[in-house]
Amino acid sequence: MTELAAQLLESPKAPQIIQQVQAILNDEKARRQAFYEWMNDDMKAEFINGEIVVHSPALHKHNAAVMLLGSLLSAFVNERGLGIVLVEKALVELTRNSYEPDICYFGVDKAATIQPDLLYYPAPDLVIEVLSKSTHKFDREIKFEDYAAHGVNEYWLVDPTRQTIEVFTLDADTEAYALVGLYSIGQTVGSQLLPGFRIPIKAAFDATANIAALKAFLLEK
Repeated sequence: MTELAAQLLESPKAPQIIQQVQAILNDEKARRQAFYEWMNDDMKAEFINGEIVVHSPALHKHNAAVMLLGSLLSAFVNERGLGIVLVEKALVELTRNSYEPDICYFGVDKAATIQPDLLYYPAPDLVIEVLSKSTHKFDREIKFEDYAAHGVNEYWLVDPTRQTIEVFTLDADTEAYALVGLYSIGQTVGSQLLPGFRIPIKAAFDATANIAALKAFLLEK
């Protein structure tokens, strides 16, 4: 039992509170279904804590970082048959919320369950979110907690302005993320989930460095 649940059960009002929460969640479920019917392929929208969040067009530095990092991860995974990497437009359906991560990776086991006509994806094994002014709070707060609660083993936060990458891994005992490190230009960053996936930070922000890192992956294979 979680600490929050234990505290709730100590209150004599627990049954009424639980009933109210369930009513809210039932309403959210109906609104979530309406969200699925409303959204289309031309927009980036998410369903977060009962609300539809439509994201504005991203700056070039955001889009560039998504593509550069996504291409490296995809090449590494595909070349070695380690699963599937998706870059944007993959709607991940968690218990309460629906997200479109910038980059997500599904290992071999989960990848085997993904069929061609699948519309809503399960929790990935690795999620990478590129920070922007409009998404910063979601990525560091709600998604940070939600991904951990649903067993996403590794979480990267990429800052295209400062050109840094933060890597977090899931602590199985606490079911929360622990910071592995904050990496900047001149350093390399690697995945604990995917041994061998190690790149210079610059490769996530610079096309020339990206191509060099891609060639290095192919030569290693």
